[in-house]
Amino acid sequence: MKITSIKCEILDENFPFIFVFTDEGIIGYGECFRRQPNITKSVVENLLEPALIGKDPTKTEHRFKDMVRAGNALEIGGAIWIAIAGIDIALWDIKGKSLNQPIYDLLGGKTKEKMPVYASSMKRDLSPTDEAKRAVYYAEQGFKAYKLHSAVPGKIDDDADQTIETVTEVRKAVGDSFDILVDVNGAYSVHHAIEIGKELEQLGVFHFEEPRPHYDLDGLRKVSESLDIPIASGENIYSEYEYKDLIVKGKVDIVQPDIVKTPGFTTFIKISKLADILGIPLTCHNTQPIISTIAHAHFVCSSDNFPYAQEYNIENISIRDKYPILKEPIVIKNGLLEIPEGPGLGVEFDMKIIEKLSS
Repeated sequence: MKITSIKCEILDENFPFIFVFTDEGIIGYGECFRRQPNITKSVVENLLEPALIGKDPTKTEHRFKDMVRAGNALEIGGAIWIAIAGIDIALWDIKGKSLNQPIYDLLGGKTKEKMPVYASSMKRDLSPTDEAKRAVYYAEQGFKAYKLHSAVPGKIDDDADQTIETVTEVRKAVGDSFDILVDVNGAYSVHHAIEIGKELEQLGVFHFEEPRPHYDLDGLRKVSESLDIPIASGENIYSEYEYKDLIVKGKVDIVQPDIVKTPGFTTFIKISKLADILGIPLTCHNTQPIISTIAHAHFVCSSDNFPYAQEYNIENISIRDKYPILKEPIVIKNGLLEIPEGPGLGVEFDMKIIEKLSS
C-alpha cells in the first residue's frame, strides 16, 4: 500500500481535519489542534505531504521519522508537531483498517470497555452561582466530575479571579461525592498558587491544573512540593523530551498530553511508557470532541495508566452540534464514552457535510 495524497480540510473555518489517501482506496482520518488552521494546512500540504507520497502508511514509526525530518520538528516545534499529529492519527487509522482491527487492538487490546469522561466547562464569564447551577445540570446528566476555568488567562494574580468563590459554590451545590477540577492556565505567581492551592485542598478539589505555565518548571516544582493536591500540566508541550522535564524537573503529579498536539499515537506510546516507568498517571487534555476524542478513547481504553476520568468539552461545537460531521455520533451515558468498534478509529464522516463545511 502506498500514500497517494494528503489533504487538510478546514471545516467551518476553524477545525483542521486530515485525509490520507492510498492506492488501495483506504482513506485515513485525522485531526489537528484547532489554533491557526491555515498554518497547519500549509505545513501538511506543502511540507509533510511531499515527504510521504509513495510510501507505506502502515509503517507508522518510519513515517513519523520522515515527518520529523521534513519539518525539522525538533528545532521548529509547535506548528510542525500539530501537523504531524493529525497525519499520524490518520496513518494509524489506515493501519487498523488495512488489518481490519480497531486501533485499541493495535495498542494491545482493551483494558476497559468505556472511557470515563468529565464535563469540562470552557466558559470564563459565569458567576459562581451560575457555574454551580451548570455543574449540577451535568451531574444530573450522569457525569461524575466537572472542570472549571475561573482565573483570568494572560494575567497574574488578577483581582477579577473568582476561583475560590466559584469552587465554594460548586461544592455546596454538588456535594462531597462529586469531583471538581480547577484549571487556571498558569495565571498565578508561585506564592499565590500555593495560597489558592491550600484553599482548594480544603474544598476537596480533585486536581489543580497549570498553577504556573508549563515552561516554569522550577515554579511548578515549588507549588507541587508545597501542596498535597495533585498538580496537573502538559497540554502545551509536544515531545517526550518535554514531558520528561515536566515530570522530573517540574514534579507534576499528573501529565496531560493531547493527541492532536503531542503528536499522535506514535508519541503517545512513548509518553505513556515514560510516565509508567516514573509512576505518574496520565489524563488527556481534550477540547476537540470528534477525532481527537475518539483517538484518546482508543488509547485510554487500551492502557492501565489512565486511571481517572478524561476531559470532554461541553461547549457548543459546530461540527458536533450544528453540522454533525460523524455518521454516528459519539455516545456518552452516565459519564462513560462508548468506544467505536470498527476497524481503525471506527468512525465514518458524512462527506456531504464535510464538503459543505470545507474551505
